Formats: sequence, structure tokens, C-alpha cells
Amino acid sequence: MNTLRTHGPARRGARSETSTRWVLATLALCALLPSLGTSIANVALPNFAQIYGAPLPQVQWVVIAYLLATTTLVVGAGRLGDIVGRRRLLTLGILLFSLASVLCALAPALPWLIAARALQGAGAAIMMALTMTFVAGVVPKEQAGTAMGLLGTMSAIGTALGPTLGGALIAGFGWPAIFWVGAPLGLVAWALVRHVLPADRAVSKSGRAGFDAVGTLTLALSLAAYALAMTLGRGNFGASNLALLLVAVIGAGVFLRTQARASSPLVSPAHLRDTGLQGSLATSAIVATVVMATLVVGPYYLAGALGLDPVWVGVVMSAGPVAAALAGVPAGRLVDRFGAWRMTVVGLAGMTLGCVGLSLAPATLGIAGYVSAIVITTTHYAVFQTANNTGVMSGIATDQRGTVSGLLNLARNLGLITGASLMGAIFAFVAGAGDFDGAAPDALTRGMRATFGVAALMVAVALALALGASRRSREDERSGA
Repeated sequence: MNTLRTHGPARRGARSETSTRWVLATLALCALLPSLGTSIANVALPNFAQIYGAPLPQVQWVVIAYLLATTTLVVGAGRLGDIVGRRRLLTLGILLFSLASVLCALAPALPWLIAARALQGAGAAIMMALTMTFVAGVVPKEQAGTAMGLLGTMSAIGTALGPTLGGALIAGFGWPAIFWVGAPLGLVAWALVRHVLPADRAVSKSGRAGFDAVGTLTLALSLAAYALAMTLGRGNFGASNLALLLVAVIGAGVFLRTQARASSPLVSPAHLRDTGLQGSLATSAIVATVVMATLVVGPYYLAGALGLDPVWVGVVMSAGPVAAALAGVPAGRLVDRFGAWRMTVVGLAGMTLGCVGLSLAPATLGIAGYVSAIVITTTHYAVFQTANNTGVMSGIATDQRGTVSGLLNLARNLGLITGASLMGAIFAFVAGAGDFDGAAPDALTRGMRATFGVAALMVAVALALALGASRRSREDERSGA
């Protein structure tokens, strides 16, 4: 009996540790698939143009449709998961993603492919919104940062792996293979979710909150208008872009009014008034805008100013995603040890330093200066993202985790969309060239310096927002006490 009492807790602890590892493996795969779906199709755009006989602006809708679906649906998906059950909705989202992958591979015409990509994006939105919600409920609190870091790592791996894997699959098996690969991976994720993640708690229909369909539709239309305004015209703002921006602004105002009046709002008014959450979302959007600048501006600078051929441009560009992927789990451990707020500040401060380096170092140190600065920037981005997500999700009530997770993903997506347009426009304006390929090296250097000078200022603003939100939160706690 004494032996049983001694080893029983140890065995239970071992089982618990094994269970946590399976949970993390399941969530990691669910984080990998949406990011892989985002990046793997980009490399096939020339193939689509040739096969379907369509111009590039039409073919780009293969990417835009996925982006629109994930951006517009992610908050609604998170809220729906809070209401109907997160595991139940996550399994449906994975099946939708897998089915849509098959439909993409079998698409007989470009419109069918675009529609299937939108459907695939809807499944990805569900996975993006719900994956983080399981961390707080399943992973021990002292390991929450590590878990968030792992999810960030897998997302970065998916983004970095997409073009390479896509190119290899197209070369070996043809373009449908880039979509066929999503089906078996999705089925593996579905099986793991069904057998590893905890079942949803039963809630009576009378006790279940309603779903705000009006608010969801209003927000989705507003976000779609904003995303289209930022992506159409390749950064050249015309009357249609301004009209779409106006629709987005009006829609956002209508959405806020509906949330104040709804009996079961999509986003709780308390969250809309929460200065700490507002600061975290704004900071996340700003940081994502800056990170997107490295992807938009980097290739043109490396090729035009530093004279690298396409192969070496790809190699150097991979340094950022690889650094972010490697930093994810260590960043999570630092968050667990030192706290989310401290590491948020460290991440933002390091990003500021990295952006200053990108503005100044490449012009004097060449490729070594660029790589060093990009590694500093993306490594600290991983630190910030892990710390920010951990800090936000740890303080959210159980029945609101899906909604807030959706908001965090939305802030990041909006930042990426804005960065592609805004930072590219700054680079083009300072370089004085609408066609980057024909710009002189000196002009590209000026554009690079100005773009990342602005980026450094933006991250400094994000750091000020984080510090201000933390101060207000402590004041609110003291006044409440």
C-alpha cells in the first residue's frame, strides 16, 4: 500500500505530462495548416495564369479570396465556438478546410478555384480563432507561454515552408498537389482533435447565449471593404479604394452601435471599453504592419540595391521566418519565467532596435547588416507575439476566449494587410519609382532607409501604448481595490 501511495501521484503526473504533449502536438498541427494554406498557393500563381489563360489581376484572387475569408470570419468563428462548443466547431473547421483543399485540387476553372479557396479560408479562420483558446483551459498555467510560443513557431514554419514545399510539389506532381497535401494533414488533425482535446461541456439551450448574426455580418462586410481597399490596385489608391475605405469606416461605426444594443453581442461592450485589451490589439496590429514591410520591401532591396540573384534573395529572405520559428518556444519559456508584460516590453524594444538596424546597417554592412537586423527584428517579434497573446488570453473568462482569440488574429491580419499597402507605398514614394525593378540602387537604398525609419517609429509608438495600457491597468486595479 505504501508503494502504491508513493508511485500513484508520479504515474498520474507522467500521464498528465504525456496528455499535455499530445494536446500541444494537436494544437501545433492546427496552427500549421492555416499558415501553410496562406503561403503555399503564392508560388503557383504563374501556373494558374498559364493553365486558366487568365491575367495576373484575376489570378491573384486565388490568394485574396483566402485572405478575405480568414480576415472577415475569424472573430465570428471565435464567438460561435464560445457558444456551440470549441472542439465541435474546430472539428467542423478542419473538415471544411480538408474538403475545400480537395475542391481546389479538382477545380475545372478559375472561378471554381477562387470559390474553393474562399471555403478553405473559412475553415482556416475557424482553426485560427479556436486553437489558442485551448491553451488556457488545457495546458498548465506555468506552461502557457511555452504553449503560445509553440503555436507561434508552427505558424512561422507554415509561412516559411509554404513556398519551398509548394515549389517542390509543383515540380514533382503538378499544381494540384499543393492542395492535395492539405487533405491528409487535415484528416490527421481532425482525428487528433477528436481523441486528444477535451469534450465540450454540455450547456442547455436555455442557458446558451445567442449568436449576433447582424453584428457578425456588419463586421465581416466592413473588414472585407477594408481588406479590398488595401489589396486592390497594388497600392495605387484610386476612387474605388477610397470608396471602399469609406464603406469600411461607416460599417465600423454601425458595428459599434449594434454591439451597444445587442442582447448577445459579438464582442462584449466590456471588451470594447477594456483599455488593456485595446492596447494589446492596437500594438499587435502595428507590429504586424512592420513585419509585413520586411516581406514587401526586402526582396526589391536585396535584388536591386545589393545585386543578389533570385536564389540568394530567397535564401536571405528565409532568415527572418527561420529566426522567428526558432525563437518561438524559447520565447514562451521566458514568458513563463519573467511574465508576459516584461517580455512584451523586451520584444517591442528589440524590434525597435532591429528596425533601426534595417534602416541603417544594410547600406554600410551589406548582406551581413541586413541579415543581422532582420534576425533581431523577427526574433523579438516572436517574443512580442508570444508574450502579448499569453498575457491577453490568461485574463479572459472561459466563455469569451474564442471571441478574444479571434480579435487577436484579426488585429494581426489587419496589420499584415495594412503593411503590404502602406509600407510598400512609403518605399515607392521615397524611392521615386512605381516600378521597383527599374529603380536605381541609390533610390532603393533611400526607400529602405525611410521605410524602416518609419517602422522604428511605429514600434516605438507600440511600446508607448503597451507601457500606457499597463499603467492604466494598474491604476484601475488600485481604484477597484
